[in-house]
Amino acid sequence: MTQLKQARLNKITSEMEQVAQLEDCDVENLRSLIADGKVVIPHNRKRLAKKVCGIGSGLRTKVNANIGTSIDYQSIEDELKKLRAVENAQADAVMDLSTGGDLRIIRQRIMENCSISVGSVPIYEAAVDAVRNKHSVRDMSAKSMIDVIKRHCEDGIDFITVHCGATRGVLKHLVNDKRVCGVVSRGGSFLVDWMSFHKKENPLYEQFDEILSIAYEFDVTISLGDALRPGALADACDRAQIYELNVLAELTQRAWEANVQVIVEGPGHVPMNQIQTQVQLQKELCKGAPFYVLGPIVTDIAPGYDHITSAIGGAIAAAAGADFLCYVTPTEHLRLPNPDDVHDGVMAARIAAHAADIAKGIKSAWEWDKTMSQLRRKRDWEGQFSTCIDPAHAKKIREKGTPQDADVCSMCAEFCVFKVADESNNN
Repeated sequence: MTQLKQARLNKITSEMEQVAQLEDCDVENLRSLIADGKVVIPHNRKRLAKKVCGIGSGLRTKVNANIGTSIDYQSIEDELKKLRAVENAQADAVMDLSTGGDLRIIRQRIMENCSISVGSVPIYEAAVDAVRNKHSVRDMSAKSMIDVIKRHCEDGIDFITVHCGATRGVLKHLVNDKRVCGVVSRGGSFLVDWMSFHKKENPLYEQFDEILSIAYEFDVTISLGDALRPGALADACDRAQIYELNVLAELTQRAWEANVQVIVEGPGHVPMNQIQTQVQLQKELCKGAPFYVLGPIVTDIAPGYDHITSAIGGAIAAAAGADFLCYVTPTEHLRLPNPDDVHDGVMAARIAAHAADIAKGIKSAWEWDKTMSQLRRKRDWEGQFSTCIDPAHAKKIREKGTPQDADVCSMCAEFCVFKVADESNNN
């Protein structure tokens, strides 16, 4: 029985109790939000995760980090190092996007060593298998796509991205409206190419009921991927993207009717002035389902700094109502990230999420900032280090330019406003 069905039967699960404690919220209110589809708890019934997280209305904005091999870099040990970076930086979830090496073993090793929620994109494995066996992504079959979804769920994955909204109707708009960057979703590009070649409907859309049946069996949360998300500011909010969002709204309703937890994915590359509108549109069409955004990235001209461009967009999106931020690392568009890149990406997304939580009025976010301000006023350096979002980084920076026993920093030194105020009060 899924978390959604139990919530609708007025049953409070141990996972709901854990989330309520972590969020410092009323568990009955949380149950009601889950029953309405406005909150999900991604937790495969076969997986004994040490930590669970709630995603959705009224809760802290959550952060996901992507890791995974490529054809050029297939080391499992490297991915486990990235996983440690993800957990040390305190992301709420991680997704395995591997496309190189033995994908099932990589996925299993990640889950064995991971304490947080784990997601995946099964279509990647179906495409990799097709290329290895028959030399082309077009050789995927409807059966192979569904089989790999079941394999991921059986292995214990907590949430899966499925690009069910990329229908032939969506493709019509993609063809008519010439995009600058076309289809930038990797899973989406596989399916668009498959549909164009075979002249058939997306099997994941046609067999959505079968996907829901599998998800229900294992209580896997469906993450409805936006295959037509914009990969350039010029492509944002075009007809193909909005058409697909309407399809995702339909599929969200069908998932709820099947008692399956569901979140909806969003862009992408979006100008700042469009972000609030896009979030509000998703929330309206999808009736408050949790919204999961990649960034969004607010300018296309900053390779090497896309952890910053995405944090700007993520803060705006989350303040407008997005619930789940997918990090972007400094290496986005350039190369596979290393553990340091992963750390920087998670921290940027966490800062964005926290800033948005303050705007949302999340009590714990306000209390955290107030505590930090009080410690800063007291010039309590150890207290600041233990309270701030990245203690090791803050301490390292201070130590580079300030004497260890100094009660001020080297920016203002003896002219520190707090020191001046204290001396004035003492006289």
